[in-house]
Amino acid sequence: MTMTNTTTIPFATLPTVGAELQDGTFAGITTKKDGTHCAVVLLPKQAEQRLTWKKAKTWAAKQGGELPSRPVAALLFANVKDKLNPSWHWTSDEDDASFAWLCTFTLGIQYDFHKSYEGGVVAVRLIPLTA
Repeated sequence: MTMTNTTTIPFATLPTVGAELQDGTFAGITTKKDGTHCAVVLLPKQAEQRLTWKKAKTWAAKQGGELPSRPVAALLFANVKDKLNPSWHWTSDEDDASFAWLCTFTLGIQYDFHKSYEGGVVAVRLIPLTA
């Protein structure tokens, strides 16, 4: 199901997990801390090289998305693992000023590591859902 990029999507129009949605792959639904339910779209391009956390955030924004949060990284591993490189990838979540969280798309394990580490990068787009 291809749709033009929109700011919201009606819940009833969501495709099956793994199907195309807004120039990416629909990976499932997440809820933001403010209570907004969102469709998670894994964007198709993955970084060609490993990047530090700060560079990974910049790269993801240039793709029109963001780094996945820890819960969204777990959702990606659970639902669209076949679309991911089986290595450590940055999440958007910081542990402190020097460390941020990574998720391995081999086993789904999450671990904090120094932000200067060069990890893999994927970008997601979170699209708010309407009734």
